[in-house]
Amino acid sequence: MSDHDTAPRQRRGYFGLWAGMPRELVFLLIAMPIAWVGFSVVVGLISTGFGLLVLVVGVLFLTATFYVARGFGWTELRLLHWTGRPEIRSPWPPASSTPTFWRGAFGPFIDGHYWLYVLHVLVVAPIVSLFTFIVTVVWVSIGLGGATYWFWERWLPLDGQNVWTIEYVWEFVFAVPLTADPRQAEAVFFLVLGLIFLVTLPLITRGLTLIHQGVALGMLGPWRSQALEREVQQLSASRGAAVQAEDRSLRRLERDIHDGPQQRLVRLQMDLAAAERAIARDPEVAPQVLGEAREQAREALDELRALSRGFAPPILQDRGLAAGLASLAARSPVPVEEHLALPEDAQIPAEIERNAYFIAAELLTNAAKHASARAIGLHCSVRRAPVGGESWLDLWVIDDGAGGAMTLPGHGLSGLEERVRGLRGILRIDSPAGGPTTAGAHIPFVQQAAPAVPPEPEDAAAVS
Repeated sequence: MSDHDTAPRQRRGYFGLWAGMPRELVFLLIAMPIAWVGFSVVVGLISTGFGLLVLVVGVLFLTATFYVARGFGWTELRLLHWTGRPEIRSPWPPASSTPTFWRGAFGPFIDGHYWLYVLHVLVVAPIVSLFTFIVTVVWVSIGLGGATYWFWERWLPLDGQNVWTIEYVWEFVFAVPLTADPRQAEAVFFLVLGLIFLVTLPLITRGLTLIHQGVALGMLGPWRSQALEREVQQLSASRGAAVQAEDRSLRRLERDIHDGPQQRLVRLQMDLAAAERAIARDPEVAPQVLGEAREQAREALDELRALSRGFAPPILQDRGLAAGLASLAARSPVPVEEHLALPEDAQIPAEIERNAYFIAAELLTNAAKHASARAIGLHCSVRRAPVGGESWLDLWVIDDGAGGAMTLPGHGLSGLEERVRGLRGILRIDSPAGGPTTAGAHIPFVQQAAPAVPPEPEDAAAVS
């Protein structure tokens, strides 16, 4: 249900290569026709553009050349990602506004990425795809043909043939003439050769696909400076969202303290003053006033405890996220079914655990108060990212309520979205009218190194 599910899961080892081989094989077979179609279309647009340049309308054909090359480059990136390769982002950021006609018509002429895309379509893609296509077809043909040669060679007109491939190979390798039946020896030779080619086919398809990926990474992806600039912008936006979410949380906490415990403490102070006066004037009324004061103190304490759940609870600090989520589920007024798959060696940073606890508390509270839910499911797991050293914490809350939840400005889910975005995460809410509601947060984090434990001495003498 996350963005990473669009690509097939990466498996390790030789059998993992076989799992990705079918998609890679399809990609290598269709990349060549697509590349040569792109070459033909772009050459036609360039020729027409220069031919009509004197009529000015040729400029539009040249502009179309850039956009067509961009389309074929985008197709290459999508196909590579479909094979299971890490996604290569487009070098062009999402447009914040609709470009003007003049900017759309003449902007590509001064954009280096468009020229690289044109170079890719005209020169690089046809050559690379033709090479990988030939190697793929030859490898598959030898593998399948050799492995099945023993079956279909009986229908070949081989009577009277005096030239056998196995004889030349045998003499070249062993430097002695072949004494066995050349027809049977050649069937065995082609069988072994075909099996070798079939066994190595996943290695070949992976290597040829990596060639396409390397070319796309160098010509179709963003430059390193652009990637750094985009990362800085994302970090700035995340930091701003985190600051806004924290400020909103502090203001809400201040308002709740003012409206709740503070008013009860003022009432408690007044009741104690009345009790002091009643002891001197009417001792029989004093116990009743003290009882009311005790009730005000108890209610103020309960409200302070409820507000303190906005901070990291002791169970989260002492026993970890799984125990904290279990305590949230136990306190929920609606029955919660837990599915917590948190490995003990996950080494989740404390700030991620704390924020995940708050997010789960907010989602469970919304499901209980606003969704009229009768049952809630709480799911939490950790998975490794396909690339890089990061991991993802996946937190889902699913209820059977009325649905219709959405992130409106100024509401709780909007603040929750800002909190998740401040962690560089993703908040997803699927809540059709009538339910059910599925709300989940995907939060990236880098696993902390386990603290080093000093070795224990072997005996008491070692200590001294």
